Amino acid sequence: MPKDSPCFVYITAPSKKEANSIGELLVHQKLAACVNIIDEMTSIYRWQGKIEKSAEFVIIAKTHQILVGELCEKVKQIHSYECPCIVSIPVEGGNHEFLDWIGEQVIENK
Repeated sequence: MPKDSPCFVYITAPSKKEANSIGELLVHQKLAACVNIIDEMTSIYRWQGKIEKSAEFVIIAKTHQILVGELCEKVKQIHSYECPCIVSIPVEGGNHEFLDWIGEQVIENK
């Protein structure tokens, strides 16, 4: 995947307050052009040998591949989880005006 390609970064958070804090930081620091926060979902997972079930909030940050490392480090600095979910998903197509806008916000304005 080329470093200047748009991507979405999927992040989960334990509360709407923390999700908003993360989203605002990413947009303010131009690590994301836009952040969507999806209200409460249920997550079922294994953690430290036990099956857990908890409410989480989804954060989708629209950014570029070149910024994923820096974005990941910023999120880990403020995230309350010991091992937060932060994964990059490449964008392989779509509305080119929108994809160009992402680049303008995070690459050209940084």
